Amino acid sequence: MGANDPAVTCNPAGSRPPTRRQSPFNSIKFFVLCHSLLQLAQLLVSGYMKSSISTIERRYGLSSQKSGLLASFNEVGNTVLIVFVSFFGSRVHRPRFIGGGALLACLASLLMAMPHFLSGEYDYTGSIGSSGDNSSSLCQSESTLTTSSSNQSCSKQESPAQKVVYPMLLLGQLLLGIGAVPIQPFGISYIDDYASKKNSPLYLGILLAVTSIGPAFGFITGSLMLRFYVDFNTLTKDQIELNHKDLRWVGAWWLGFLVASCLLFLTALPYLFFPREMPKEDDADDVESRPDSKQQTNPLQELSLLQFLKSFPQIALRTLRSPIYLLVVLAQVNLAALLAGLATFMAKFIERQFSQTVSFSTMMIGGVCIPLAVLGTVLGGALMRRLNLSVSSASKLCTGAILLGLFFASPLLLIGCPTQKVAEIFPPSGALSCSAGCRCPQEAFNPVCGSDGVEFRSPCHAGCNSIETDTNKKATNYTDCRCVGGLGYASPGTCGSGCSHLLLPFMALLGLTSFVASFSQTPSYMMILRTVPAEDKSFAVGVQYMLFRVLAFMPGPVLYGSVIDTTCLLWGRKCGKQTSCLYYNLDRFRQRFLGLQVVFVCGGLLCFLLTIVVLRRRATGQEPQPGCKGGYELVNGQKTHENSATKEKEQMGTKS
Repeated sequence: MGANDPAVTCNPAGSRPPTRRQSPFNSIKFFVLCHSLLQLAQLLVSGYMKSSISTIERRYGLSSQKSGLLASFNEVGNTVLIVFVSFFGSRVHRPRFIGGGALLACLASLLMAMPHFLSGEYDYTGSIGSSGDNSSSLCQSESTLTTSSSNQSCSKQESPAQKVVYPMLLLGQLLLGIGAVPIQPFGISYIDDYASKKNSPLYLGILLAVTSIGPAFGFITGSLMLRFYVDFNTLTKDQIELNHKDLRWVGAWWLGFLVASCLLFLTALPYLFFPREMPKEDDADDVESRPDSKQQTNPLQELSLLQFLKSFPQIALRTLRSPIYLLVVLAQVNLAALLAGLATFMAKFIERQFSQTVSFSTMMIGGVCIPLAVLGTVLGGALMRRLNLSVSSASKLCTGAILLGLFFASPLLLIGCPTQKVAEIFPPSGALSCSAGCRCPQEAFNPVCGSDGVEFRSPCHAGCNSIETDTNKKATNYTDCRCVGGLGYASPGTCGSGCSHLLLPFMALLGLTSFVASFSQTPSYMMILRTVPAEDKSFAVGVQYMLFRVLAFMPGPVLYGSVIDTTCLLWGRKCGKQTSCLYYNLDRFRQRFLGLQVVFVCGGLLCFLLTIVVLRRRATGQEPQPGCKGGYELVNGQKTHENSATKEKEQMGTKS
C-alpha cells in the first residue's frame, strides 16, 4: 500500500516522486482538510453535549454540579492517556492512531444516545394525577388519586433501566475522551513536522478555527434537535401537551448523538491511507524541517516505555522549567477554564436570565459567539503570518487581545434581569400560605402567571378552582384563583424575567468579547511550538493538553455548576428525592457566573504580562548568560547556539 512507502518521496529530483505527489494522501494540505473535517465531527459531539446539558439535567433530574461533572467527564480518560502521546508521538503511525480514536469516539457517541431507549417516556411533574384530567391540577381539599398516581410514577423511576442512565452517560463521555486522545496532539505535531515554517501558522490557525467551528455546529445542531419533543418517536403530535416555552419542555437530546456518530465514522476512514511519513512541503527549506536535522536529535526514540515512564517526571520538569512555555500554558489554562464555563452553562444562563427557549439560547451561542471567536482565531493566525511576528511580538499581541476582551466583558456584569416575583419563594415570606387548604403536593410544578404579575408554582398553589380549555382540552386559563390579586385569574406558563430587550446588547458585548479575546489563540500556540526543541514538540503539546484537562476542562464545569447551584431558590422533588433546580436568584446567578469568568480572564492577562516581562529581561540579559537552564525561548523565531549545547548535554544524560 502506498501509505507504507514514504522513502520514494525523499528524492525530489527523481522521475517517480512527482507522480507520487499527485496522490492526495501525500499532501499536507489534504491532511489539513481531512483533519479539519474530523475535528469538526469530533468536537460536534462535545459541543452538542454541552448544548444539551440543561435538557439532560431536566430530563433526569440532575443538579448543575452533576451535569457539570457529566460535561467534564470525557476529560478523565483523556487526561490519563494524554501522557503517552509524548512517548508514542514519533514512534507510531500517527494517522492510523487518529483514525482508531475517531472510531472509538463513534461508538461512544452511540452509547450516549442509549439511555433514551432504555428509560421510559418523559414523566414530567405538573398535573396532579393523570395527565388526561386537567381538573386534578386545581385546588382540592382531598387528593386520594394523587397518591396512587404518584406511587405508580415512582415505581417507574426506581426501575433498573432508570438507575443506569447516569453511569451510562458517564461511560460514554469517558470513552469519548479516550477516543479524542490522539486526534489533536498527533494532528498538530504531524502538520508542524511536514508543513513549511511559513505556512505552519496558517494551517494551525485553520485547525484551531475548525476546533471552534465544531462546537458551533454542535450548538446549532442542538438548537435544531431540541425543538423536537424528547419522545417524538413514540408519541403523536396530539399526545404532546407541552410547548417550547414551557419550563418543563425537554427536547430530543439523543438525536444529535446518532447524527454525530455517523459523521465520525465517515471522517475516520481517510486516515487508514495516509503515510507514516509525508513528503515535505515545497518551500519547507528551513533547518528545523530537514530530515537529517530531525534525525540527529530525538532522544525519546531511544527509550523504552518503562524508561520513558521513569524519566517522565524529569522530562516534564525540564519542559515546564522554561518560563515562557509555563506562563503561556498557564494563560491558556485560565482561558480554557473560562471557555469550559461559557460552553457548558452560558445557554442556560441566557435561557433563565432573559426568559428564552432552550433552542434559541443554544443558537445564540452556536450562531453568534462561536463564529465570532472563529473569525478572531483565523485573523490572529493570518496577522501573525503576515507580520512574521516573533515570540516577543506574539506575547504583546496576546496581552493586548485579552486586555481589550476584559474591557468589553466587564459591562456584562451590569446587564441582566431581577428575579421575578414567585409566591412563597421570592421574595421569601414567613406568612402562612393562602393555598394551605388546597393540599398541594410538594412535587407539583406547572408554573402559572397571575393577573397581578405574580408567578405561582402551579394552579393549585395559586388557589385556582376552575379551568378553561380549548378544543384540544389544553388549558388556556385558570379562574377563581383566591391567591391571585386583581382579576383573580392565571395564565399557563411563567411570567418571565421581563427584560428580554436586554438580550441584544448583552449578546453584542459577549460576541465582541469572544472575537477580540480569540486573537490570542494562534499566537499563543505558536509561542509554545517555537519555544521547545523540534524533538520535544509532541511532548510539549501533550503536556499542554494534560494541563488543560487537569486544571481547566475537568474542574471547570464542576466549579461553575457548583456556583450555579448556590443561587438556586427552589429545588424540584420527585419520589422524595431532590431533582434539578426550578427557580434561581437571577441577580446572584449573573454576578457569580459572570464574575467567575472575569476572574479567569484576569488570570490569563496576568500570565501574558509576565511573559512580556520575562522576554524583555531575557532579551537584555541573554549575552551575559549563555548557559541559562531550560533555554528553549526563541525571541526572534530562531534557536540560539546555547540551546543546542544544552540539548546535547541533556541527550547524553538521558542515554546514560
